[in-house]
Amino acid sequence: MQTSMPAFDTHEVTNQPAPFENVNLFLCDPALMAALEREGGGAAAAELSALGAQLGGAGVLELARLANEHGPRLRNFDRGGRRVDEIEFHPAWHELMRLLIENGAHSSAWDGAPGAQVARAAKYLLFGQVENGSQCPVTMTYAAVAALRHAPRLAARWLPKILSREYDPRPLPVAQKRGALVGMGMTEKQGGSDVRANTTRAAPVPPSEARALFGEEGEDVYRLVGHKWFFSAPQSDAHLVLAQTGDDGGTGPSCFLVPRILPDGARNQIRVQRLKDKLGNRSNASSEVEFTGAYGWLLGERGRGIPTILEMGGHTRLDCVLGSAGAMRAALTHALHHARQREAFGRKLSEHPLMRNVLADLALESEAATALSLRLARCFDEIADPAQAMLARILTPAGKYWVCKRGPGFGAEAMEVIGGSGYVEESPLARLYREFPVNSIWEGSGNVMCLDLLRAFAKSPAAAEALGAELALAGGDAAHARYTAALLADLRQGTRDEYGARLLAERIVLAVQAGLLLRHAPAFVSGAFVATRLAREPGGAYGRLPAGVDCGAILERALPQ
Repeated sequence: MQTSMPAFDTHEVTNQPAPFENVNLFLCDPALMAALEREGGGAAAAELSALGAQLGGAGVLELARLANEHGPRLRNFDRGGRRVDEIEFHPAWHELMRLLIENGAHSSAWDGAPGAQVARAAKYLLFGQVENGSQCPVTMTYAAVAALRHAPRLAARWLPKILSREYDPRPLPVAQKRGALVGMGMTEKQGGSDVRANTTRAAPVPPSEARALFGEEGEDVYRLVGHKWFFSAPQSDAHLVLAQTGDDGGTGPSCFLVPRILPDGARNQIRVQRLKDKLGNRSNASSEVEFTGAYGWLLGERGRGIPTILEMGGHTRLDCVLGSAGAMRAALTHALHHARQREAFGRKLSEHPLMRNVLADLALESEAATALSLRLARCFDEIADPAQAMLARILTPAGKYWVCKRGPGFGAEAMEVIGGSGYVEESPLARLYREFPVNSIWEGSGNVMCLDLLRAFAKSPAAAEALGAELALAGGDAAHARYTAALLADLRQGTRDEYGARLLAERIVLAVQAGLLLRHAPAFVSGAFVATRLAREPGGAYGRLPAGVDCGAILERALPQ
């Protein structure tokens, strides 16, 4: 008997891998679990396991998709023509923000517990595997704590709300909020990274007028006139802003805390001109604003705004490293999961030798990024130790340069593992690929980071000593010993010219990553990393592992089956 194909039923879908979801993102990552324990955050393991299960769920991953598909919109005026400058977000955005805030991704580092920075870093790395735009306001809020603690009066008003674990997006005075977020505004059209060229002006409000307006809060109040070319997360309750006071003796701009809503409930004179149409980070709002007499409270000393805001910058740069490490981990797991299910030419993609080479090389890069980022977080936990503080001073700019710079190529390779379906917007790989560049650009480009690294070595001989002490812990691997000896010899000879600053940053990070893997990872991981990153220079493409590398063991460690 002849059968006919049902009308319009042209094919049956086969050989299409299921999505990588409903997975515990913490428990499936042996390298992260081990790094958390050894760097001092092990007490948070149960909390992170619960968070990993939640973040790996299909529902949360769908929130990430929706928040990016339905990005923020600027509403300048209400129906009566009143200026409101409100940012409207899809409900998925608010749910993601609630998850971040309730889990303390902005605040738990400051609770005083041993290993708090490391535990918070692990949380942030897990969130980085899900959705990156919502991490931006959380990072700035976390980092603002370091700056605000130097201003006791402002800290007394703002820190209880900043450290709260309640997400409260309502536009209200901070005294009426259940929780508050802080953004930042430094970049201007004419200056970019050269913030000393900022033209925004700040004029002091006479004390009697300020007290009449703001009562006991009317101290060190200024009015700002100017603009910001990049004003991050304009929906935040306040921003740290740089502006010239004109009475600083030419030392530089000052730093101000500029609230969105004033203590009396009035909207501050911050005009949101437009939202940026960005390549990536599309769920998050970035804007251009003008200050038309906005009130701001001086934070720190006049003319010392750059050092003040750099109290914040060190922590935001740490998060750039963590964010890139998290996105790398996400790209790796999606690609490896796909390759283990997809068949081509008679066997699974992950069984083809060349594909195993590529995937194992990606796994090495991801584990090294995780190891470095949590080691750096421990430096922040132990910042009272001069040696750890100096190591943080070195590894923060160097790590931000190298790990973030490796991101775009990593994302492209992971996308290629999946193929054409990885290139379309239905795949999370397309979004991850667009997210990678922002961590290199934001909070100081690659060149800015490398120049900052040079300044650290030029300022103190303790920088090279701290680096040498860390590298010496790796033990007796011959290739690592030769590599680090040459690096330290160059530093002792003053080989720190600007022209070669990128290479110096790369060498430092690779030496530290290799040392961490030699000390803490299985030999099949550390040996392959040393062979491909130290014994020879890393190439632009992945999949260059030499013969003899145990790719199967590396991949099983990367994502246990």
